[in-house]
Amino acid sequence: MTSPSSTSNVMLSITEKKTISLDLYRPLRNYIVYNYSEREAQNLEDDIQTLKQYRSDIERGPHNESSSSSLPARRDVLQNYYKALCAVESRFPISPDQDHVNSVTFTWYDAFKNKNKAAQQNIHLEKAAVLFNLGAVHSQMGLGFDRSSIEGRKQASHSFIAAAGAFAFLRDNVAMKASMGSSTTVDVSVECAGMLERLMLAQAQECVFENSIAKGNTPGVCSKISRQVGLFYEEALAALNVAPLNQHFDKTWLAHVQLKASLFYGEACYRYSLELHDKEEIAEEIARLKSGVNALSEARKTSPRGSPQQLLDAINKLEATLNLNLERAMKENDRVYLMRVPPASSLTPLAAFSLVKPMQMDDILDASKEKMFASLVPDNSAKALSRYTEMVDDVIRTQAEKLQQGSELARVRLREMDLPDSVLALEGNLSLPVALKEDVEAVQICGGPAGLDAELQQLRDLKRVNQELLVQTEELLQKEATEDTQFRTQFGTRWTRPQSTTLTKNMQDRLNRFAANLKQAAESDARIERSVRDHVALMSILDLRPIESALPTLARPIMSLDATEDAIVGALKQSLRQLETLGAQRAGLEDMLKEMKRKDDILPKLMTSTGSHEDLFRKEIAKYDHICEEISQNIEAQEQLLLQIQAQNEEFASIFNLEDYKASHERIYKQIEAAIFKYREIKENINEGLKFYVTLQEAITNVKQQCSDFVMTRNIQCREMIDEVQRQISGLSFQDNKNSSGYTYPSVGQAHQAPRTNPQQPTDTGNIPNSTRPHQPPTYHPPQQPTMSGYSQTPPPYSSPQPPAPPYHFPGQSQPFQHLQPQPHPQHQQQQPPPSHNYGQPAYPGWRGPYYNAPPQQPGAMPRPPYTAPSPYPHPPPHQSGYYRQ
Repeated sequence: MTSPSSTSNVMLSITEKKTISLDLYRPLRNYIVYNYSEREAQNLEDDIQTLKQYRSDIERGPHNESSSSSLPARRDVLQNYYKALCAVESRFPISPDQDHVNSVTFTWYDAFKNKNKAAQQNIHLEKAAVLFNLGAVHSQMGLGFDRSSIEGRKQASHSFIAAAGAFAFLRDNVAMKASMGSSTTVDVSVECAGMLERLMLAQAQECVFENSIAKGNTPGVCSKISRQVGLFYEEALAALNVAPLNQHFDKTWLAHVQLKASLFYGEACYRYSLELHDKEEIAEEIARLKSGVNALSEARKTSPRGSPQQLLDAINKLEATLNLNLERAMKENDRVYLMRVPPASSLTPLAAFSLVKPMQMDDILDASKEKMFASLVPDNSAKALSRYTEMVDDVIRTQAEKLQQGSELARVRLREMDLPDSVLALEGNLSLPVALKEDVEAVQICGGPAGLDAELQQLRDLKRVNQELLVQTEELLQKEATEDTQFRTQFGTRWTRPQSTTLTKNMQDRLNRFAANLKQAAESDARIERSVRDHVALMSILDLRPIESALPTLARPIMSLDATEDAIVGALKQSLRQLETLGAQRAGLEDMLKEMKRKDDILPKLMTSTGSHEDLFRKEIAKYDHICEEISQNIEAQEQLLLQIQAQNEEFASIFNLEDYKASHERIYKQIEAAIFKYREIKENINEGLKFYVTLQEAITNVKQQCSDFVMTRNIQCREMIDEVQRQISGLSFQDNKNSSGYTYPSVGQAHQAPRTNPQQPTDTGNIPNSTRPHQPPTYHPPQQPTMSGYSQTPPPYSSPQPPAPPYHFPGQSQPFQHLQPQPHPQHQQQQPPPSHNYGQPAYPGWRGPYYNAPPQQPGAMPRPPYTAPSPYPHPPPHQSGYYRQ
């Protein structure tokens, strides 16, 4: 619903103050020459010329500007000139004093009464006038936007907010200093600057209200925004009705602000009545409509002559709408609701919601980065400022120490009395010590005692996997040994291959050690499970969530003679709240001290001071006295309050039997600590078992691979020997026996393929053992055997390089589990078999094959099989404890 009023074009802008021509160049340059040097003046020539140009631009005023498009440029000139004035203020003392810049007099006319003017040898008047004109330019920019559109109203609102910020900055920082002289004007006074700030905020909020209507916001929201517009106008009106502004402004200003305040109060009543009508709260709707009609009627009757006709028309239109809605509501109430209409005096104030606030100008007008006249630092002023700063720092440091000592004293005294924990315990707000709570949370994150069953199951699963691997490995060796025995029985002495039991003795020993390790580990697992069962009741407290539920509560006494418990508790709580308030006050006082020090800049006063610096210091440092007094009062009040709390706590403790409560609390704390200790102990043992089984599994897997390789090679040898024995039996090997000195078994771990001797290559007899028999016929090499169907790929021992040691093997570290880990089979003496051997001869004693005692590796030779290297599992990982050593 659109607003019945039309107020978008009825707003106010501020005209700029006017001044007269002033020469700043010559006085400032002469001061630099006299107090510094001609060379310094030459170096600062550009700065002086820039300042002169700024002043000249200010003097020309807005009447020479061609259009509103030049307003942003005017705004920039005013901001730059203000920052330049801040640089001048700290370096050029402008006053009637003979040693100061005494030939400069600033003259400015009142913006609202042009006949009034102020003339002062005080740079603060110049700064106040510049800030006033900056706010005026922002107000003119806001009035210049097209407020018939949403975007235009948004831009106008932003400009009015900036204007309010400029007037607020004038009021808070410069207005008081500019009004100290005998010659002054009202327009730059604190009262006028505050009134203009409220007026600009009202117009900014008014733009927001018009946008909220255009966007179709709910009546309730529009009512709050409209009411805030009226409040801003009412605050401006209140300032216009009292001195010194009541006789200074034209009556049209007063009429405008008064009508606006009433208009937006009526708007708020109208919008709120729409919301009440939707809620069927007919009685309050009637009361609100009557209140709005009365306010509009009173404003129309008391408006002076010359009031803006557009505002009067808007008031009449809104009043007619309110009367129409009022008549309808009263009829509905008489016919349907029959509710009693409350009097206007009983109505609560309409809710308001501010969507604007003055723009912060501190950063915009910050002159700390201004480079103008940066090289000028008066020596005496710098030294005096340094001494004053030390005095302020000493005050700040002393008071800060008093505040910190007071806060620490309160903490210690409350801790001694177990406050406020005992009071919170009475209300059920229990808590653990921080360190203990963190330990419990760590246990619960890990799964808590309830999660130990799953970890124990992991232990069982790993043990079962290890046992299965061990059985599979043993079955491999047993199967190969059984087959070897069968062939030995079948072929008798022709079966000259070494027995399997001789070759696998070391592997069997290792498997036996693994089995013993598993047996000991099973015993350790049983002890862990027994420990879990024995302590499940103790550790169950750690599964409570929250853990504070395990703590005992502070119960009220069963019998009470005088029923004063509530009064005692209430008094103690009230005292604790007062103590907390005192602590918050101390924090605020410390921040106030730091803020005062940050804003405490007496350099301009030092430059303009003609008396003793000591007198100035005493005067300036005295502004810290009231804060120091407040700090002393705070510390004293806290001391009295702590004595009162101590007496109240003694009475509280005697009634609620705090000693028993503390004892039960300590018992629970100790139980939780014992549960945490036992849980961690069991957890460490389980982790140790998991690491042990993982390590053992890798070791057994490695040995299983070695056994698989061994069985594969033995199968290949078995095939070859079967073929050879069959040829012997059939008489096919007679010629072979004549032409060869014997058959050499394929070395286990070497390539199975044995190429024929190349007659074109000379035989190097130096590498053949027992080569001292020069007339011995060459050794027979059987032809290359075709690849067997069961071994389509080259066996791993012949082609795979030695695998790297597993990551849990750390040489040189302590090995607490050496007796439990898989041990490497001992290295046998290097025994070379004879260079030739006939199948008819008995098996050479002590032969174990190159699986376990292969000759040293020669350069360029094949890598040794992985199971000929020392075992990578001689010791357990260094991170295991001694639990599995038992």
